[in-house]
Amino acid sequence: MKSITIKGSERESVGKKATKALRNAGKVPCVVYGGEKPLHFSADELAFRNLVYTPNAHTVKVDLKDGQKVKAVMQDIQFHPVTDKILHIDFYQLFDDKELTMDIPVKLEGNSPGVRNGGRLLFRKRKLSIKALPDNLPDFFDVDISTLKIGDNITVESLLSEDFTILHPESTVVVQVKTQRAAVVVEDEDEEGVEGEEGVEATAEGAEGAAEGGAAPAEGGEAASE
Repeated sequence: MKSITIKGSERESVGKKATKALRNAGKVPCVVYGGEKPLHFSADELAFRNLVYTPNAHTVKVDLKDGQKVKAVMQDIQFHPVTDKILHIDFYQLFDDKELTMDIPVKLEGNSPGVRNGGRLLFRKRKLSIKALPDNLPDFFDVDISTLKIGDNITVESLLSEDFTILHPESTVVVQVKTQRAAVVVEDEDEEGVEGEEGVEATAEGAEGAAEGGAAPAEGGEAASE
């Protein structure tokens, strides 16, 4: 998984006044949990742009001015209810030999033939929770929908890997194509057309037979009268 470096400074004070002063200066107060003790630091709000405002998942390298470097992953974030500015971020420290739980985004690749025929694509799981060692975390799940016809689906079972554990039942549907009233299955339409033509020919043959059968008694009647 790709990592983003956040350069900051360790916070000397964690009180309300100090926190307010940081925010007024355009910085975001943060905490890293999971180590021997919480690590309080701050960084410029712009430093979190590629971490927060993206659908992709990333790990973080916290690089502090005093030389401390910590690998972490974002756990929680708070925004201002009016301005949407970042108020606070919680991180969790990563260890190479310790598994962690993380939500990984799902990306769809290709074009579904079922959708082209009028079906409706339902993206059921845009993120999947997994448990893995930091080095085994995938950037995203790449799901190919180029073979999905109307009525087909892709489940978690097809995404299983030995590198991580997906924390959802194997039968969980990730994406599916459902039918709509306007949906048309091209193969069925062709078959129905052929059957319809045969039905018309059979009806025509029946009508000709009935006409011929109707003419015979008339001729027989004339012969009898003669």
